[in-house]
Amino acid sequence: MAPHLFSPMPFRGRTLRNRVVMSPMCMYSAGTDGRATDWHLAHYGSRAAGGVGLVITEATAVEPRGRVSQNDLGLWDDAQVEPLARIGRLVQAEGAAMGVQLAHAGRKAFTTEKGEGPQPAVAPSALPFDAAWRIPGELALLALDPLVAAWQAAAVRAGEAGVDVIEIHAAHGYLIHQFLSPLSNHRTDEYGGSLANRMRLLLRVTEAIRLVWPDEKPLIVRVSATDWAEGGLTPDDVVVVAREVQRRGVDLVDCSSGGLVPAAPPGIGAGYQVPFAEKVRKEAGIATAAVGHISTPEYADAIVRNGQADLVILGRELLRNPYWCLHAARVLGHDVPWPRQYVRARPG
Repeated sequence: MAPHLFSPMPFRGRTLRNRVVMSPMCMYSAGTDGRATDWHLAHYGSRAAGGVGLVITEATAVEPRGRVSQNDLGLWDDAQVEPLARIGRLVQAEGAAMGVQLAHAGRKAFTTEKGEGPQPAVAPSALPFDAAWRIPGELALLALDPLVAAWQAAAVRAGEAGVDVIEIHAAHGYLIHQFLSPLSNHRTDEYGGSLANRMRLLLRVTEAIRLVWPDEKPLIVRVSATDWAEGGLTPDDVVVVAREVQRRGVDLVDCSSGGLVPAAPPGIGAGYQVPFAEKVRKEAGIATAAVGHISTPEYADAIVRNGQADLVILGRELLRNPYWCLHAARVLGHDVPWPRQYVRARPG
């Protein structure tokens, strides 16, 4: 029998209670110290109580200069572990798995200030995101080892926080995506030129994290399956990348798109990125997640039933309705438990 939206999903040594994931979405609500707050506890905890299978935090920076804003979460310091662990304990107590998205913004650091932050922005090449942005410093070859070590150290801290799943952010125009795309990577060393070279940083980060991440815990990579720009990253490229990260211990590829250049993608509509998840799943032979303007229970369910993706990631819809899963289960005819505190409100 084909799985559906509310089928449990075995995920290495974890089992997700359903196929619905809370998308990592920047909230710009941490302190400048990168620590999670009471606001984050309520924000993530409510979606877990609302029935999602996996909660993934917003982009969580592996070093201070890698923040999208000065109010991003971070895991570059031991003092950031316990505030995240507190959230994880609540999320897990409500029946969801806890995930953290480890990220580095690269040339898109300090976005509202166009790259002008307390630390200089860095990138594979000295190319700004847009004309009005600060020109980032080109990362020297010797600077890449400490960068990989920062990702690995953040993964260790995620483990100390009791996190169930790590997602490596390699999408949306941030640092790893900047290395992957020929539009932002003009290097002439072993990290530039061919796709094999451009994916080298992602593969090193993946290997470094898998070395310290327990075998029973899943590892995800989020990719932009296309740059929506001539000469940029293509879905065929991403199939190759997906095969390579799978060989290094990645369990699922989260298929988004865009973010590398300022232009908006054409034809945004319901499920406009689902074909990317389907292509990577079929051609790379790896589990995928679909994301992007998915809002109705029927459509989310069809994505899983039709084998287009293994997980469905919701963003804006969960901002509008933290209890979307509970209502979706009723629409689709599934009997799922409600938080005991809310049972009196459950429709008959």
